[in-house]
Amino acid sequence: MRDYQGLVATHWEDFLQVLAQMMAIPSVKGAPVAGAPFGEKPRAALDLALSLGKAWGFKTELVNEAVAYVEWQGQHTPATSKDYIGIVGHLDVVAAGTGWHYPPFALTQDQETLYGRGILDNKGPIMSCLYGLKLLKDQGYQPDKTIRILLGSDEESGMSDIPLYLAKEVPPTFGFTPDCKYPVVYGERGVVGVSLVTAFAPEELAKMGTIVGEQNPASVPDQLAVTLSDGQTLTATGVRSPSNAPELGKNAITLLAEKLAAIALLAPRIRQYFQWVVTSFHEQHHGEGIDLMLADPDSGKLIVTPISLQKIAEDQLELRLSFRYPVTVSEDRVLSGLEKALFPGTQLTVTRRLPSVVKDKDGVEIQKLTQVYEQATGLSGRPVTTTGGTYARKMPNIIAFGPSFPGQKGIAHNHDEYMTVADLQKNLEIYIAAIEALTTA
Repeated sequence: MRDYQGLVATHWEDFLQVLAQMMAIPSVKGAPVAGAPFGEKPRAALDLALSLGKAWGFKTELVNEAVAYVEWQGQHTPATSKDYIGIVGHLDVVAAGTGWHYPPFALTQDQETLYGRGILDNKGPIMSCLYGLKLLKDQGYQPDKTIRILLGSDEESGMSDIPLYLAKEVPPTFGFTPDCKYPVVYGERGVVGVSLVTAFAPEELAKMGTIVGEQNPASVPDQLAVTLSDGQTLTATGVRSPSNAPELGKNAITLLAEKLAAIALLAPRIRQYFQWVVTSFHEQHHGEGIDLMLADPDSGKLIVTPISLQKIAEDQLELRLSFRYPVTVSEDRVLSGLEKALFPGTQLTVTRRLPSVVKDKDGVEIQKLTQVYEQATGLSGRPVTTTGGTYARKMPNIIAFGPSFPGQKGIAHNHDEYMTVADLQKNLEIYIAAIEALTTA
């Protein structure tokens, strides 16, 4: 068996130098420009990956200016064949946000921990896969099967890069995305986002200003404020966490609603509305507040997260929710249950839907990855499901595999995003072994 651990140790400093180049690009989605449908910075990240792949002797290509790939031709795969193993990650990142103790767009090592936006989600892991390809090539390994490292540029904002790729290229026959957790993730819960718009008389909302603060689908908001007509400003300070792990944070939306519900200046119906928000969703992460406690043995409990609260017109408030529901539950069941719990005068609109995906956990390739994981960690590799949403929902024949180890949650979209040196080294080791296992006939 190849000494993957020794290989990683020998080349570790060189890998960090390569990773630092990618981490320095602030590849947050920007305005589309010619040649860069998701902004100049995500495109710059793709260009860097292509230049590295070319320098290391691999075939490279940019597909529809949205997804780059680095390909290693299999020695037993005809050049005319379209079959390939795929590893699908992304180089775009969420905005830095506030509260950092380290430069967000740099690779910083403090003691035995690495910091920076994207170190976990997803530059660290996908660059581990790309660099792992290089290390195997340098060792003289020859893959039997063709493999492509696919690097996307819009995963964080809707995954619209993958349809652009599939418009020109066939999907892999099998592969994984290093953008979730270990062990192998054979199923992903359904996700549905909803907009709840509630109508009020203009005079009812006149005494309340615009709610300010960062609110996005990826995170539980942590800082919100609103100014009232008497000059009073209400603030709510929570704790940011990923929207698929709301129990790790404190949601500023429900904290602010709690304060607004107690303001005598506001009209009674406005106060009733905010009390409904509190009763329905404050620390009610599994649907307890709306009588929607759904669960199954494979994927656990439903999760509901308020992700946005806005005054969108002089007579309308909008609350946005994100639901992650068990793999055996239908979207219709979730929406019909929510309809019964709505505040009077509220209109429900679906803003996002990602149906559940489930693969055969006994498949040959999944068993290969399970063995790789167990040999590298000594832990059980029994396949699992996830509350997250990955490229496996958009790219056929893909499952999620890493990078977070059991018990690790709530790191990706927070300030001071991090991975320990030991964990990133172990990921690099696992991904080298996985590439060899999947490309050996």
